Amino acid sequence: MEIENTVVCGEKIKKAYKGFLLDVESLRLPKGFATALIGENGAGKTTLLNLMAGLRLDYKGSFTYFDEKLGIDDKGVKEKIGYTGPAHFFMPHWSVRQVAEANELLFEGFDKKKFYEIADALCIPVGNVKNVKSLSEGNKTKLMLATVLARETKLLILDEPVSTLDPLMRDRFCELMRRYISDGDGEKSVFFSTHDIADMEGITDYAIIMEKGKILERGFVEDLKEKYILVKGEESDYSALSKWLIGGSCTKYGFSGLLLSEDLERLSGHNAVAETPSLHQICISVMKQNSPLKMI
Repeated sequence: MEIENTVVCGEKIKKAYKGFLLDVESLRLPKGFATALIGENGAGKTTLLNLMAGLRLDYKGSFTYFDEKLGIDDKGVKEKIGYTGPAHFFMPHWSVRQVAEANELLFEGFDKKKFYEIADALCIPVGNVKNVKSLSEGNKTKLMLATVLARETKLLILDEPVSTLDPLMRDRFCELMRRYISDGDGEKSVFFSTHDIADMEGITDYAIIMEKGKILERGFVEDLKEKYILVKGEESDYSALSKWLIGGSCTKYGFSGLLLSEDLERLSGHNAVAETPSLHQICISVMKQNSPLKMI
């Protein structure tokens, strides 16, 4: 399915570090959906999110936002974007009250009453902590989520939002994101990076897979599940099929890997079965096919 309406467009995005180059020729994020950015450590996910959120401006290329061809510094754009990342943006000696006051000063759309309601719902121990540094890593993450959810935004850019959260809170996070999007009547979108593909598959509408600074694959999840099939079979058939498999692996118990649906006829005459893959299986296979990691 083609992307009809976009919340962010990126063109010819390049950012170089020593030994690394982020190189994204074109990027389209669908409006009104949750998009997952998936890749190994060092794939460039955080760099891409930081550039998109306007945290760094030292790059080539351009981003435009909200179907209006607006840049990050155009009036009102930053007000519409909520960002959270692995680095905490609160002074460690601040109290939760000071966090709320700072956000109230920074963002016109920040609702302090809503912030405290969300903090209470997420079990952030507002009344039992003296300052931010005394919070657990999970509660610091929840505090950042509470600040962005208490604002009037149209786009959330979240870098590894569930990495420090327990399984129950990860499920709760997915509920919060679904509600955020549904409450927007097609106008609110979420873009998040994650390593926890299986946990986040339920909230993911569109997926982007990165490796070594480049986008390898992208698409609506249901389209990706039609593009690829998961193949499993006997060890004896692996050598004949391996050149067609994506991220294939084999042991004495058998083989598995992805196959393009258009190549399904390659299975003819072999003792193999085809299944619909999960997003997790698609991502792992595509990443494995392109990863610099080697078997030991």
